Amino acid sequence: MRDNAITRRHLVQAAAAAVVTGLPQLAAAEEKAVSKGHIKQSIVFWCFNTAGEKWDVEKTCQVAKALGCVSVEVVAPEDWGILKKHGLVCALAPNGMPGWPFVKGFNNPKYHEEVIGHTKKAIDACADVGFPSVIGFSGYKWRDAEDPKSGEIPRDEGADNCVKGLKEVAAHAEKKGVTLCVEHLNTRDDTHPMKGHPGYQGDDLDWLAKVIRRVGSKRVKLLFDIYHVQIMHGDVIRRLEQNKDIIGHVHTAGNPGRGELDDKQEINYPPIMRKLLEIKYTGYVGQEFIPTRDPQEGLREAVKLCDV
Repeated sequence: MRDNAITRRHLVQAAAAAVVTGLPQLAAAEEKAVSKGHIKQSIVFWCFNTAGEKWDVEKTCQVAKALGCVSVEVVAPEDWGILKKHGLVCALAPNGMPGWPFVKGFNNPKYHEEVIGHTKKAIDACADVGFPSVIGFSGYKWRDAEDPKSGEIPRDEGADNCVKGLKEVAAHAEKKGVTLCVEHLNTRDDTHPMKGHPGYQGDDLDWLAKVIRRVGSKRVKLLFDIYHVQIMHGDVIRRLEQNKDIIGHVHTAGNPGRGELDDKQEINYPPIMRKLLEIKYTGYVGQEFIPTRDPQEGLREAVKLCDV
């Protein structure tokens, strides 16, 4: 009897020890990828809706919350109720242009009425719900944006057209308290319509920054996409410093390939995130990579990497 009692007591103690020992592992498995929260992180919806599992907005919001992200962006207004339900914001709203939204832009007066109209409507929608920003684009350099044979708009002319169109939007954005973030895109990668944009006029960061400064509005800013800047220019940290006064939003992805932020690509993200903190950037950082493996695993790694 005594031996049996000792055996039972040892079994109970061993079981209790196993439970206690397992607690840290269980907690580690369930803890959020964001622990510091100095960088406000967002998930860019299209990346995870077009590849692999093709997450819907509900699924993307669930993942965002589980990781500790505060936004799911580039989500159409009709789905903003789902974001609100999860306590998330749309850090960067689409501009509402049909088709590829970066093709027709502010550089071409042929499209000004259409682009400005859609952009103002998107700004109004954001103002109604308290979301901060709308995306904008220079547009492609051809006079007929979808026809390279139609002739090119010279850079100086394109810049003047951008300034004119953006100033009209700026006045509206200032009244509404919403920021238009104009994106710099690369023209070198021609392997995929969302990895590079041959023909995009705003592929030179200095050119685009000059346009934004000419507009001179606190409600027209630069969308600094680290992936695109790396391809076109490199020297990312120095360029963040040079443009710290006009950066309104930031995007990430691995290069080459616009994949995960892992050790198979060349961009060193932690010091870039620390630079954002150093220049007192208070906006959002959107994870905008195209998954090549389990998207939830890739996102967890990326979010933890950027949580400096």
